[in-house]
Amino acid sequence: MASSFYRLQNTEVIAEEREVYRYLGYTAAAQADATVQVLVREAIQQLRPLLRPQVVYDTFELQEEQDDTLSLANITIKSADLSRNLSGCTAVTVFAATIGAQVDALIRRTQRLDSVQAAVLQAAGAMFIESVCDSFNAMISEQAAHNGLTTRPRYSPGYGDVSLSVQQLIFTILPCTKIGLSLMDTLIMAPEKSVTAFIGIAPK
Repeated sequence: MASSFYRLQNTEVIAEEREVYRYLGYTAAAQADATVQVLVREAIQQLRPLLRPQVVYDTFELQEEQDDTLSLANITIKSADLSRNLSGCTAVTVFAATIGAQVDALIRRTQRLDSVQAAVLQAAGAMFIESVCDSFNAMISEQAAHNGLTTRPRYSPGYGDVSLSVQQLIFTILPCTKIGLSLMDTLIMAPEKSVTAFIGIAPK
């Protein structure tokens, strides 16, 4: 089956200010001083027109094997944490999402001028890519529910015992370059404000 694409207009991506504060280390906006509050609002306004939210994804049959090993799309992944997350699933949606290179470029330019403003832009960028993932996740969950199925919380390489090297496997089964994504030797994606993840699909 050919991979599919999910795209949003930049105006459709939901901005959650409280998430920006969380990435900055505040439990609530009230903890931040007036200067930071202004920077947060400005960062969201600055990044909004730069967003190019795109997702490439595919859904594969999932086989659970012994010793915490999973098989899908002719690849195998050994992980106790991912195996627990996908336990009982019959399929898994694998996706890669990005908000585009222009966000990274602005953050790099700003870092040379103002490290505080750059940190706020980093947090706002993290919020926006998570928002894109949440929107895509909701779409997959709705499709699953329509078919009498349910989904598991998405799980990304780099969490638990799932090595970042799993990114390489994802790049072999998805045409990530079609949304402008590449994988560096460090296993970090470019653009940096990008996410790969698994969403398990199981019978209700």
